[in-house]
Amino acid sequence: MHSEHGRRSVRVELKGVHKVKRRLASGKVAVHYYAWRGGPKIEAEPDSPEFRAAYDAAHAARQKPVHHEGTLQALITAYQQTPAFTVLAPTTKAGYIRHIRQIEAEFGDMPLKALADPRVRGEFLDWRDRLGQKSKRSADYAFSVLALILAWAYDRRKIPSNPCEKPGRLYAGSRADDIWTESQIAAFLAKAPKPVRLPFLLAIWTGQRQADILKLTWSAYDGQVIRLKQSKTGRHMVIPVARQLREALDAAKARRKTLTICETSRGQPWTSDGFKTSFGKAQASAGIEGVTFHDLRGTAVTFLALAGCSVPEIAALTGHSLKDAEAILSKHYLGRDRRLGESAVAKLERHGLGTKPVNGPVNGSAIKAGDSG
Repeated sequence: MHSEHGRRSVRVELKGVHKVKRRLASGKVAVHYYAWRGGPKIEAEPDSPEFRAAYDAAHAARQKPVHHEGTLQALITAYQQTPAFTVLAPTTKAGYIRHIRQIEAEFGDMPLKALADPRVRGEFLDWRDRLGQKSKRSADYAFSVLALILAWAYDRRKIPSNPCEKPGRLYAGSRADDIWTESQIAAFLAKAPKPVRLPFLLAIWTGQRQADILKLTWSAYDGQVIRLKQSKTGRHMVIPVARQLREALDAAKARRKTLTICETSRGQPWTSDGFKTSFGKAQASAGIEGVTFHDLRGTAVTFLALAGCSVPEIAALTGHSLKDAEAILSKHYLGRDRRLGESAVAKLERHGLGTKPVNGPVNGSAIKAGDSG
């Protein structure tokens, strides 16, 4: 402890405190503290007695048994104690919790017996539609979390039915067209500062997620391959490094200031929010719209396929299961890519279709170039 301006401040490491930095429009950085990730905000100054008191009060309230018997809150609380929830990857769990808080605020005190009323489905859908006025995709996500909780409860016959089953979706978009073009990639690399450019190159050449890229340490790179464990799937990856990426990594390693491969211009590890802000600025500076950093994962899959890689080869690099890789290639990314069609026609021409008779007659004649009908 030490004294500052006549006040006693507390230098104690408080477990679980969540620190969030946000860049303001003025350019200054505001720092906010929460009792835990997803927990209540602590308004007091860090290291002060008031901060410790607010922290203790928040955790005391969290541990205090609350009786919600017979309400939707009871189901929500019970679901969060199941393996289906506890084994979720941290980023996925954080997304669930964010929407669970919305559900609790809106419907936590709803009696379970109300779920038997057919009209409650309309009430849930109206809530989703209100959320959809800000973001259709976020509204669908929140509704899917509610539906998941109710499906879990219905499977265990805690409720008579799941009124959120098969609601359809508000967001009709698709990742099918959200692929970075070569011109967009070139424009971004020309404008982006080095601290933002390196994570971008890692995404393009490895097909990994932003969270896994930002936490990569130099011990994961031996000059030839990158070794990592995917945070979402738990898969252990050994990714060979292409020459272009190796050159960028080796240059960054020579000037490194942190243990992490990706670092800010001040030589600090990136935070998720900090990188998102800087990436958005670089993207705007390059005049690029309609795609996100997340779309680089699908872009990597697309470019690998265009380079002639097989599904197992793509999965080995990106960490997708074979089934997921096939689904991505057939549904989300490659179905509308003109270059694949052009490649297919070129191969067909090299094979000789139109110049050689097809085995067996069709209506008594062979199909040849120039035939019609």
